[in-house]
Amino acid sequence: MTDFTINKDAEGIATITWDTQGKSMNVMNEQGFYDLDALVDDALADDAVKGIIITSGKAGSFAGGMDLNVIAKMKEMAGDSPEQGLFDGLMKMHGILRKIERAGMDPKTNKGGKPVACVMPGTALGIGFEIPLSCHRTFVANNPKAKIGLPEIMVGIFPGMGGTTRLVRKLGAMGASPYLLQGKQLNPAKAKSAGLVDEVCDDPMAAAREWVLSEPKIVKPWDEKGYKMPGGAPYHPAGFQTFVGASAMVSGNTQGAFPAAKALLSAVYEGALVPFDTAIKIEARWFTNVLMHPSSSAMIRSLFINKEALEKGANRPAVDDETVKKVGVLGAGMMGAGIALVSAMAGIEVVLIDQKQEAADKGKAYTETYLDKGIKRGKVNAEKKEQVLGLITATTDYAALSDADLIIEAVFEDVGIKAEVTKAVEAVISEDCIFASNTSTLPITGLAKASSRPEQFIGIHFFSPVEKMLLVEIIKGKETGDRAVAKSLDYVRQIRKTPIVVNDERFFYANRCIIPYLNEGARMVTEGVAPALIENAARQLGFPLGPLQLIDETSLELGVKISKATKAAMGDAYPADMGPVDDLMYAMVEEGRLGRKSAAGFYAYDEKGKRQGLWEGLGDRCPVAADQPSLIDVQHRLMFAQVLEAVKSLEEGVLEDIREGDVGAILGWGFAPWSGGPFSWLDIIGTPYAAERCNELAEAYGARFTPPALLQEMGDKGQSFYGRFDKAAAKAA
Repeated sequence: MTDFTINKDAEGIATITWDTQGKSMNVMNEQGFYDLDALVDDALADDAVKGIIITSGKAGSFAGGMDLNVIAKMKEMAGDSPEQGLFDGLMKMHGILRKIERAGMDPKTNKGGKPVACVMPGTALGIGFEIPLSCHRTFVANNPKAKIGLPEIMVGIFPGMGGTTRLVRKLGAMGASPYLLQGKQLNPAKAKSAGLVDEVCDDPMAAAREWVLSEPKIVKPWDEKGYKMPGGAPYHPAGFQTFVGASAMVSGNTQGAFPAAKALLSAVYEGALVPFDTAIKIEARWFTNVLMHPSSSAMIRSLFINKEALEKGANRPAVDDETVKKVGVLGAGMMGAGIALVSAMAGIEVVLIDQKQEAADKGKAYTETYLDKGIKRGKVNAEKKEQVLGLITATTDYAALSDADLIIEAVFEDVGIKAEVTKAVEAVISEDCIFASNTSTLPITGLAKASSRPEQFIGIHFFSPVEKMLLVEIIKGKETGDRAVAKSLDYVRQIRKTPIVVNDERFFYANRCIIPYLNEGARMVTEGVAPALIENAARQLGFPLGPLQLIDETSLELGVKISKATKAAMGDAYPADMGPVDDLMYAMVEEGRLGRKSAAGFYAYDEKGKRQGLWEGLGDRCPVAADQPSLIDVQHRLMFAQVLEAVKSLEEGVLEDIREGDVGAILGWGFAPWSGGPFSWLDIIGTPYAAERCNELAEAYGARFTPPALLQEMGDKGQSFYGRFDKAAAKAA
């Protein structure tokens, strides 16, 4: 059954309806393009048809974009010459949209043709907005929840079906940049104000029909003689300044690590120098370039396909629905207040407990402040604020937890305190209530010893700030049962975050990989490596923060506490090469340089707490060496410090699914998103080279870089991680 159907009425309007079978929102696939093409041909050839309306059969949305599973496979389906196959396929699709845009007009005189309107019931993203851009006029329902935009850059590609070329010609390079380079999405009213769409109304179909029958002018501005690009083309003085600034902005924001942004800018610049049809070819060539880059397929796989699979419960145990109705949050500090906020925003009843009523009230006030900011930005109304706050009960009384079905403990990171709280809460909660700890470092199996029902005890590790961070790490203790895992996964789905499930080990997965990154940065400082080289090397890898800045953000004091606790737990097994790092961190903490919170750390800060630059006194404590290592050495030390821990996590069974390893790394601490994650990066560079390079680093910088047995074995066999461990591929087979 086709996703596109056509209806021709007595007034001469052909309505083409897009209704993807089996999907809640329309997504485009290759066959869909050909089906749309056939119906457009039919309508254009029919003399009884005066005009065309393209709309959606889905309530509240037009389309969610291209099926990224298809994009991910385009390279494999392109034949022996993938570049040419991709380009040819893209140009066929461009031809379909250009046919809609020209609609039978005479190529020389621009006369004739039939008006084509697009009626959008709501959300229109990606190809779901590129199709409307090719139509002559767009009519959008007054649906404030709808989102309109081109978010492709967020998954490692860019709008490659004419969206780039058309939007730049419609708004100018400067006007189009937030939507192309940042993936910015707007509601219909704001989209109209920005010039993205033409009309927003309560009955867009009626308005579109009236317009189609009014014999409107349908020639696009860029097809008119004398067209001038808004803001100026590259050879115009104003346009020249725009493109120079855009190039600097892209380089500054991406540090050259994200190929799609550079390709997008190239397509815009080169396309602006030539006529529209040539610009479309340029866009297709640069889009082909991006699709051929391993980064694009890795980002699509991790940030769309695998992320979506995990959110839909790819690793959920086969137990009945465990939707959370009431959650008890123990501890109203920063983490507890954040957990209460996201829970209440999801419509879950919350009991927020602290030792003192004042502290509990302060925790609830965090949600009120958040909602007040939302009201100022126009994203929340007073009714929503009242509703959310009404779901949170701030109290000191444990009895209020009696009917909760999930408890999340977020008290101080101390085993004794957590044990005391666990016992006190279990005395009042129901027998089937699940108890979770938000600990970031303490082993769940050890904490579960304080519980009388360890099979219902689990870890739910949030990242700070809770309301902003997308990842939640679920940790199974040795006795944790399937129902506890299912309850945790269902809860994370309710609060619209992405879960990964790992087995219990000190630091779990995320912190296990983050901490070596921080330590390696600090270690290089003690070796005399220029701090600026360390930080810039990380930024050029695509990390949002260099290791020294990240230490400041998380606090040196916390680093010292973790170091002392780890040393106490490991005893003689504590790595000897950590001595210089510990000495540096301990000394800085003793001097009161605790990081951002004390306005003094590896960076200097002004009186308002704004970061000013690297602390000049760092060179007095750790003099910069005359001879500096190569950039690639610094980058590989920072990358492999994390990646080898990811491999060890898989090898030791902490990770059970490499998809969780990749998605968790990107969402949890911003691991080089362009790479698709640690395992995707190893597949990009190849395990034989990775093992060889690690052996070189181990010889030069220490045994911590010795490749784990799994990586060495895979390198010797020439295996890839997704070739050997991809559960999705195995399930499909």
